[in-house]
Amino acid sequence: MLKQILNRLPKKPHKSSENRDGGSSASSAIASTSSRSNDIASNWTGKNATSPRGLNSSSDSGVNNGNKHPLKLDSKVSEAQMVLQYEALPSFRDVSNSEKQNLFIKKLNLCCVVFDFTDPTKHLKEKDIKRQTLVELVDYVTSANGKFSETAIQEIVKMISANLFRPLTNQSRENKIVDGFDLEEDEPMMDPSWPHLQIVYEFLLRFVASPETDAKLAKRYIDHSFVTRLLDLFDSEDPREREYLKTVLHRIYGKFMVHRPFIRKGINNIFFRFIFETEKHNGIAELLEIMGSIINGFALPLKEEHKLFLVRALIPLHKPKCIPMYHQQLSYCITQFVEKDCKLADTVIRGLLKYWPITNSSKEVMFLGELEEVLEATQAPEFQRCMVILFHQIARCISSSHFQVAERALFLWNNDHIENLIKQNRKVILPIILPALERNSKNHWSQAVQSLTLNVRKIFLDADPELFEECLIKFQEEEAREQETKMKHELIWKRLEDMAAIKSSSKEAVFVSKNS
Repeated sequence: MLKQILNRLPKKPHKSSENRDGGSSASSAIASTSSRSNDIASNWTGKNATSPRGLNSSSDSGVNNGNKHPLKLDSKVSEAQMVLQYEALPSFRDVSNSEKQNLFIKKLNLCCVVFDFTDPTKHLKEKDIKRQTLVELVDYVTSANGKFSETAIQEIVKMISANLFRPLTNQSRENKIVDGFDLEEDEPMMDPSWPHLQIVYEFLLRFVASPETDAKLAKRYIDHSFVTRLLDLFDSEDPREREYLKTVLHRIYGKFMVHRPFIRKGINNIFFRFIFETEKHNGIAELLEIMGSIINGFALPLKEEHKLFLVRALIPLHKPKCIPMYHQQLSYCITQFVEKDCKLADTVIRGLLKYWPITNSSKEVMFLGELEEVLEATQAPEFQRCMVILFHQIARCISSSHFQVAERALFLWNNDHIENLIKQNRKVILPIILPALERNSKNHWSQAVQSLTLNVRKIFLDADPELFEECLIKFQEEEAREQETKMKHELIWKRLEDMAAIKSSSKEAVFVSKNS
């Protein structure tokens, strides 16, 4: 029966030359996974299922002979016959060293079958066989003591592609309100196939990290198409998968230097789509973690490409409403840039002010926290370039009726470096923020804000009493003028009301001259 099934499989011409053309093999393996899923769906599980060729055939389970497109099973093969074929292979301990390579290929082919996990009662035995086989493959890759051959690498990528690269089910997200806190409260969707996916991710991680993996050879299969598919998976709702993806992609970035610009560009494109089109993506925090590590390793002086990434991607990431989901990682990336090149501080601060929230107090508190980290790495020349526009915003924050915003703004004076910068430039800064300090100390409803305001007021008074007195007199004069103007406006309105009351019985229009 098995022989009859195998004889029905259509044979394709060898294309071994394509394996050495520098890049299309992984793409072909991924494409073949998709076509294989469609062909076998009706015979295997009825949904999203794939099958390797010759699962138990010693002649067909070994070398792939350069064929990157797996063979299609005859549509007449019944599900019962497929289950009969799916049997456990011998353990690596039970075969000689010369046969281990062949057995490794067979096990990889066995694990190309993708089961339907939406029905937990279906194919329990076969799922367990696959899980045990995947565990054996992880152990084999971990303990490998010889370079992986090109055939092995090709089969490894084929197996990984068959299992990982699949459509993500994020439909539930369409109905959610795009708000950071709402998303945080929602339970993440856990992938039911994770018991197998986790082992495949572990296998991929150990394969990439293995000293026996030749980067020059493996880059033909872990190519741009493979990296693109990997980046697409970052939109998975399962946080466990995103955590593995983060580690795997970081290892690929470290091992395959040729892919580094492409990976950065791919992450860039995800950020652009998220900022300017969808504002919906599950993996922004993990991608920012990867970028934080990459930025940390940038050589000085910074390339223009990296500065453009800061201006065009990182700073605009402050715009989306769901920023609480990734703000910590974003703030780290921003601060890394300023620490690398202090001249970027002015660009970053002006960028923050451009996207400063107006009505979202919790977001404003986050911005103030990030601003403190940036200012801590800012030197005097850059600080002086933006201090006027910056402290007009800080004065508005100090005057905020939301006590957390006002408190967070006043906490800036608790940082010694920032306090020194302010003291050095107090002649410019004090006139800007003194009105906010004076009004707060008398009128703010929060006792804690009033207390902090008096502390900051005392810092300025102790640093330069003459300047403080001069600014205070000027403020009092402006307050008196404002009060006088307010009284004039009230008198005009009172006169208007009186005249309207007198002529209310008539239908004549009431006019009030500007100088009356």
